[in-house]
Amino acid sequence: MRVEETIREKLRGAFAPAEIEVVNDSHHHAGHRSSPGTGESHFSVTVVSAAFAGKSRLERHRMVNAALAEELAGRVHALAVSALTPEERAKAS
Repeated sequence: MRVEETIREKLRGAFAPAEIEVVNDSHHHAGHRSSPGTGESHFSVTVVSAAFAGKSRLERHRMVNAALAEELAGRVHALAVSALTPEERAKAS
């Protein structure tokens, strides 16, 4: 299974999100010394879930990182996280 699909599945399972977006940004880092060159190492995620209500930005990032601990320990080199509640997403739209 591709890393992008694994990330999406794990985030769905952990947060039952109202919205989820997983973007593979690896092509922006191709050729960089720290890039493993797999084409699946740098990702951006947006997760909109009620599970983030009452949590600080740091707590939300820790929750996402915990859900993706296996990927972050191996195949994923960098992860940009946007973790919002449905109310925050509605205000931003």
